[in-house]
Amino acid sequence: MIITRTPFRVSLFGGGTDYPAWYLENGGAVVGTTIDKYCYLSVRTLPPFFEHKHRIVYSKIENVCDPSEIQHPAVRAVMQQHPTNHGIEVHHFSDLPARSGLGSSSAFTVGLINALRALEGKITSATQLGLEAIRIEQEVIGEKVGSQDQVWAAHGGTNSIEFNQNGRIDISKLIMRPGNHALLNDHILLFFTGFTRIAETIAVKKIENVKKKFSQLTTLHQMALEAKSILQSKDPEFNNLGVMLDDAWQLKRELAAGVSNSEIDDIYNAGKTAGALGGKLLGAGGGGFMMFFAPPHTHQRIKSALSDLIHVNCNIGSEGSKVVSYEHYE
Repeated sequence: MIITRTPFRVSLFGGGTDYPAWYLENGGAVVGTTIDKYCYLSVRTLPPFFEHKHRIVYSKIENVCDPSEIQHPAVRAVMQQHPTNHGIEVHHFSDLPARSGLGSSSAFTVGLINALRALEGKITSATQLGLEAIRIEQEVIGEKVGSQDQVWAAHGGTNSIEFNQNGRIDISKLIMRPGNHALLNDHILLFFTGFTRIAETIAVKKIENVKKKFSQLTTLHQMALEAKSILQSKDPEFNNLGVMLDDAWQLKRELAAGVSNSEIDDIYNAGKTAGALGGKLLGAGGGGFMMFFAPPHTHQRIKSALSDLIHVNCNIGSEGSKVVSYEHYE
C-alpha cells in the first residue's frame, strides 16, 4: 500500500496570470505558499476476488471493471494515462473540504499520480509531477484551469513561480532573512466562507475575458514581481503587502462576474473593519476560503467579527507531495 500526502496552497499575488491563454502570450507570475493542510490518498493493488477490478472511495464509492467507467474525472484520466495490469483500490482523505479555493483538485491529481507511480516502483520528481498534472488536467480532462495549483502541490514551499511565453515554468524559493518567513506566517488568517464552488465555471469566464482585461492582468503580474522583491528585502514592509493585497482583490473582482458576491463582500468588509490590511478570496472566486493579511495584534478582533465562520489555523511553507507510507507485498 502507498499513502501520499499533498499540500494545499495559499496564493498571494498574480492569480489569473497562470492561465495558459494569458501567459503564453504575455508571461505571468504568482507568489504564494503551501500550508500544512493536506490531501491524503492511499492506493493499493486490489486482490482479484471481486466482481469489480477497481474500487475508488471518495465522497462516492465506485466499483468498476475498467478505468473508462470511472466517474471521477481525475481518477479516470490518471488511471488511463498510467495503466496497470492489476486492479487498484484508491481511498481519499482530506483536511479541508473540496472546491474551497486552496488547490484541492490539483492536490488530488498530483497525489494520485505520485501514488500510482510509486506503486509501480517509480520515483517521480516534483517537476515531473507538476507538469504531468498540468497536462492531465488541461489536455486530457480538458479543464479550464490555471497552472499554479499543480506546481504548488508538487513542489511545496513559499515560492515565486514564473510562467514564460514559451511554456516553461520557473520555480524560485523565496529567500527571506531569518524571522521574516515567520512574520509572513503570522500575518495570514484563513476563514471558511461556508460555501463551495466549482472553480472551472468562473475560470471559463476569466479566460473568455483575457483580452478584455489586459490592464488588470498586467497589473496583477507586476504586483507579483513587486511582492517577490518586498518579501526578499532586508526589512519587508508587511503593511505595504497588505495594501497591495487589497488593491489586487479589487482588480480580481473585475476579471469576471461571479468572482465575488454580496455575501463575500460583507465578509471581506467585516475583516477590513476589524483591522485587516487586505486579503482575498482564494481560488477562482465564488466561495471557499477567505484569506486576510493582518498584523497579529488584530487577529482576535477579526476572529470576533467573523465568529460565525470557521477559522482554520495553519502554517505556511509545507513540503510538496510525498510518499509517507510504502509497504510492498509480493
